Amino acid sequence: MQNKFDLIVIGGGSGGIASARRAAEYGAHAALIESGRLGGTCVNVGCVPKKIMWNASRLGEMLDDATEYGFIIERGGFNWGTLKTGRDSYIERLNQIYRKNLNSSGVQEIQSRASFTSNGAIQTEAGPIRADHILIATGGLPTVPLIPGAELGITSDGFFELPQQPEKVLIVGAGYIATEFAGVLNALGSNVTLLLRKDTLLRGFDVVLRETVMDEMRQNGIEIITGTNIKALASTRANQLTVDCDGGKADGPFDAVIWAIGRHPDTTDLNLKAAGIKTDAGGHVITDAYQNTNVEQIYAVGDVTGRRDLTPVAIAAGRRLADRLFGNEPNACLDYDNIPSVIFSHPPIGTVGLTEDEAVARFGSDQIMIYDHRFTNIYFAPMQRKSPTVIKLIVAGPEENIVGCHAVGEAADELIQGFAVAVKMGARKADFDNTVAIHPTAAEELVTLRGSRKPSGQSGAKP
Repeated sequence: MQNKFDLIVIGGGSGGIASARRAAEYGAHAALIESGRLGGTCVNVGCVPKKIMWNASRLGEMLDDATEYGFIIERGGFNWGTLKTGRDSYIERLNQIYRKNLNSSGVQEIQSRASFTSNGAIQTEAGPIRADHILIATGGLPTVPLIPGAELGITSDGFFELPQQPEKVLIVGAGYIATEFAGVLNALGSNVTLLLRKDTLLRGFDVVLRETVMDEMRQNGIEIITGTNIKALASTRANQLTVDCDGGKADGPFDAVIWAIGRHPDTTDLNLKAAGIKTDAGGHVITDAYQNTNVEQIYAVGDVTGRRDLTPVAIAAGRRLADRLFGNEPNACLDYDNIPSVIFSHPPIGTVGLTEDEAVARFGSDQIMIYDHRFTNIYFAPMQRKSPTVIKLIVAGPEENIVGCHAVGEAADELIQGFAVAVKMGARKADFDNTVAIHPTAAEELVTLRGSRKPSGQSGAKP
């Protein structure tokens, strides 16, 4: 095995692979170290299989809706195993595509764990290797609480290993993973209870988004228990799980308990101290705007840094790092402002820019105006079932520069990408107003908004 490289990447997720391949395109001799499946969390136990499950849950909803569009459909039930087999086969194909792409780019793949040594080398199972530049891209891992019986529950990783659909499930957590899993399982027919430590889901998102989603989840039959801490899990003789929590509010027993309480950086085995690499209180590798750690020629990208845990962010940061190191672009770095994101909830969320509260904190309430509108998508026109769409623009200053664009409802996940381009380019409300609407669509509502209001703060007043 070659033992000297221009770049060593530790971690075969999206960010690490993107950086290694981009470096190789510039002629760098790059190695990528990964002990598990290529593609990292996103491909194997994250975005990709999650989206397939969400697609299945949406199909279930649409089958229920089809009769009101005049279709005569006889439902024959849902086969979890069939979906799992197809989903897993697709993931295996992606793993092989990643391997093929690494090979075609000339990146040497090393199947191994990796750790830093005190003499500047990277220790692998085949021996030490060295490089002029080293990138940490090991991602994150789901967190499990330190309570009795915690091992009886499963994490998001375990969710994708379930051989059959749980009939009754408890999901513990308030973030996007908990929200998405709850919606998927509920739409596929499971009895779902969601347990929140505080009073709301998706605390980092705009208030109108999280309140709309919580309302719709409850309307769809999901039980949401707020202000509750879980103390212990126990197993019954029937292999079901009982829960000890504040006030005994969770009505078990459950077929499965899913921990979705957060993620932590995967740095345990890296021996960062040997290289003198600094981390924050949460264990994330500290980086500057150029992805530099405190140690010269050692860098980090992706979830291990704790900076916007999104796959496209890791990819973009990794590629820009390679551009800077090997592509003669000394100022290349990722701009972390106005990064769009989507929650595949029921209904979905699309968002870019500042929340209302963030905008007020940054510019002051006297500089902020809100344009928002609540309506029912035409998809629901012939149906008894209704689900709202809410759109919201947050503008700042006399030019009404758009600093936040948010949508929740049918198709919000798709419409936000185009509007994110406009926000990133510095669009003003007048630019949206000057754009001809496409009718009838949900997206047209963002270019036809009239009537503004001052910020409402944390009140969450519905438009």
